[in-house]
Amino acid sequence: MAIDYNRHPCFNPKVQGQFGRVHLPVAPKCNIKCNYCNRKYDCVNESRPGVTSTILSPEQALVYMEKVLIAEPRISVAGIAGPGDPFANPDETLGTMQLLRKNYPDLILCLSTNGMGLYPYIDEVADIGVSHVTVTVNGIDPQITKNIYSWVSDGKIVYQGVQAAELLLARQLRAIEKLKKCGVTVKVNFIVVSGVNDHHVEETAKFMAGMGVDLFNCMALLPTEDTLFANVVEPDKETMARLRGAGEKYLPQMRHCKRCRADAVGLLGADRSGEMAGCLNACASLPVRPASERPYVAVASMEGMLVNQHLGETTRFMIWEKVDDTFRMVEERPAPMPGSGIGRWQALTRVLSDCRAVLASDMGDTPREILQKQGIEPVCMSGLIEMGLKAIYSGEGLSKLKRREKKACGTHCQGTGTGCG
Repeated sequence: MAIDYNRHPCFNPKVQGQFGRVHLPVAPKCNIKCNYCNRKYDCVNESRPGVTSTILSPEQALVYMEKVLIAEPRISVAGIAGPGDPFANPDETLGTMQLLRKNYPDLILCLSTNGMGLYPYIDEVADIGVSHVTVTVNGIDPQITKNIYSWVSDGKIVYQGVQAAELLLARQLRAIEKLKKCGVTVKVNFIVVSGVNDHHVEETAKFMAGMGVDLFNCMALLPTEDTLFANVVEPDKETMARLRGAGEKYLPQMRHCKRCRADAVGLLGADRSGEMAGCLNACASLPVRPASERPYVAVASMEGMLVNQHLGETTRFMIWEKVDDTFRMVEERPAPMPGSGIGRWQALTRVLSDCRAVLASDMGDTPREILQKQGIEPVCMSGLIEMGLKAIYSGEGLSKLKRREKKACGTHCQGTGTGCG
């Protein structure tokens, strides 16, 4: 069934009273520090971005999604908007999106990000079917935006001042450009800070229109205690109307934003996050990865009879399950594209998140370690697929299975995700 994207209430104000959204709080870490942001956990008393009652794992989020749809069947959109940034938590974010797409194929999937860490994951975002992405861009002049961010983190390096603003903007523009090439609908959020960037709205909207952005959302700063902007005056309604009018010369404007919590749920005008807080907390106490969610085994095979492909060389995995006393191939899944370094193996753990093991003729130490950390047993063997499946499902060792002579993966492999030469 084709997804009806017109049911997204944030991008289509005409349906905001008919369809709702849920924000799944699976992304606690952030890679930048905004001077207006104060993230809070275990909080039910504030209604603003960055606030949530608890944090969920991807598996817990899937259980919560089921309960949300029972309580509010008008939910058409599942999004991740923090309480940190989705791509400071890529495994949790994309793992959640994978599970939702598999279990709720007609659900609209949505992400909201500062854009700093987005670019390396855009291909996977598009492959999963995330159709709407919001990027918060508070200006296109680093001399202005340097006053909005305390720091920006790029891995282990922390930048401040104009360097931070320049780096963040470069990452945002690169990501937006690729999102549009991938056919993703893009909204830009612009937080209006009086005396800082309020004179910069029209110029930013014009630039974003040139990049093909679909929607522009001017959001008035909500002064929050314990932040550097706590005493900045919130722009009034007249000011916001004027700024939106200026931006509307270039891009459609979102005028019905509710500045939602990271665990918002329900219709835009009738949020039920407080009501659902008990259910959310109950789901957060569930086992992170129940054994029942790993019924399959992934196999790297050229023809479907033998385990005879190197993990780095396979372009597709055969997914098998045990049915009574026999084995059945369920489907084939494409492997993540090579060449993305360690990100390829992290993406692989999400592709195989419901698999207890992966059988391959060989693999390097880097993917082996990453798979093990995610609870997927990496098995190197050669021979009949059925022999490997019997050993995995029975719990017996695989020492009797003949392996081909090991390549020098552990010695020379750089973990680039391209296989061994």
